[in-house]
Amino acid sequence: MTTIWELDFYSRPVLDDKQKKLWEVLICETPLDVSRQDDTLFRYSQFCSNTEVNSIWLKSAIDQAISEAKQPPDRIRFFRRQMSNMITRSCEEAGVPAYPSRRTMALNQWIQERMTQVYPAMPNYQAGNNPSVALPGVPAQTLPDALMGDRWAFVTLEASAFADMPEWDIGFSEAFPPEMFGLKPDTPVPGLIIFSSRALPLAGWMSGLELAFLRFNPAPAQLVLETGANDSWILANLPNSALQQEAKGFEAKKEQSNQIHFLAIQSDPNSESFAGFWLMQQLNLA
Repeated sequence: MTTIWELDFYSRPVLDDKQKKLWEVLICETPLDVSRQDDTLFRYSQFCSNTEVNSIWLKSAIDQAISEAKQPPDRIRFFRRQMSNMITRSCEEAGVPAYPSRRTMALNQWIQERMTQVYPAMPNYQAGNNPSVALPGVPAQTLPDALMGDRWAFVTLEASAFADMPEWDIGFSEAFPPEMFGLKPDTPVPGLIIFSSRALPLAGWMSGLELAFLRFNPAPAQLVLETGANDSWILANLPNSALQQEAKGFEAKKEQSNQIHFLAIQSDPNSESFAGFWLMQQLNLA
């Protein structure tokens, strides 16, 4: 079974005895299916003085985390692009490949918890916002012709429906327990289903990406899939007002579901299986 970790290494809003910002590494396990409970996911944290910030220290911290974990990671995700070189080098020297990703929901939630509950209670706390980690937007790329869907549809499922996801026939997937991120069982969760005669190759290609989230781009009107650190792909053009209104409705439902939504791929509307199914959450990493 694949194990994925999420990692952040950066300064925190706390000063040390020399009035220099403390740094901290946070490492947590990614929940990969709806059955994982928050208290079973691995977590590791360690503070670092400003004078020790380097790839050697970080590699040592990763080694320590691996020694404490029940299962070592197969790969590590990170979102903080300012630290890309150091994180990538440290992970690789620890024997684990690292990937820039905006699919760091568990880590983002943990950081927000520490920002409100842990750091303010520490001596020498200094209130302030983290620097932006958002990158400038780039034009969305067109999907390869062989991966274009035949048709698509917006759909909605209640959050409770995902409890049965382990029993679904799915080729490629990644999910998490919606309740972990505050969703009640009756919360409507919006999604997009793509129907394609090449459903399995399309799902296989998408599984090799760091899927982040779906969004409606108003100008030009398109459905866009965000992946990796800053990549985006055009899933569909929306040439008329009716389709654009559907997309706006999709975005409105995302607001109501804490930005949690899903992408599914099927061979046709009558299929009882999925070539691919991914739960996602659009994070505010700015």
